[in-house]
Amino acid sequence: MVLDLVQKFCSFKKPKLDLMKTPTLFSVIIAVLLSASVSAQETIHETVWFDSNWNPSSKEKATYYRPSPKPKKGGFWIVDYYMNGTKQMEGFSANMIVNNEEFDGLVVYFFEDGVVYQEVNYVDGKIQGSRKIYFESGALKMERNYEGDKKEGRFAEFYETGELLAEGNYEDNLREGVWKTYYKSGKIKERGKYEKGEKIGVWKNFYKNVYKR
Repeated sequence: MVLDLVQKFCSFKKPKLDLMKTPTLFSVIIAVLLSASVSAQETIHETVWFDSNWNPSSKEKATYYRPSPKPKKGGFWIVDYYMNGTKQMEGFSANMIVNNEEFDGLVVYFFEDGVVYQEVNYVDGKIQGSRKIYFESGALKMERNYEGDKKEGRFAEFYETGELLAEGNYEDNLREGVWKTYYKSGKIKERGKYEKGEKIGVWKNFYKNVYKR
């Protein structure tokens, strides 16, 4: 592409220049064009600042920021930061389009103190497989499965101390079948059915004093 531009540049000169006989001029032209190309890339890849809703903003109003993504085979390694310099997110994307990334593989999100907040698996820009959410203590809070960006399969939620709090299943992004919630002791607190995301039938509640009888 650079050589094409050089040839077009030279075609406007009369008489025509023999580039092989004018190496100094040729070198100057190449240097100027390459310099312009590098400057343009640096402008495109400059740091992006985001407000609290992830809309691009000025540095003065920013809550997060994204330095120039690092090229990686087939795409870019993107890392976002809180304003204090700790990581907010990191992962691979096939492009570097702000708010329209095409993530692939594991993307990790962090609390402001650096503890992992979420682990999300992507395939071709869509959530696929396990998505885990954590308490700031580092304990697992929630886990659900996805297929093509839709919730599908088992869902589980936990108390911060590790006991199961709730469980159920999703079908085509909607709650389906039997869902249960639990006390920390492991005893059932509530049980009932969903059909296409709506509660159906009789839902049963089990109070703590029932188990003391």
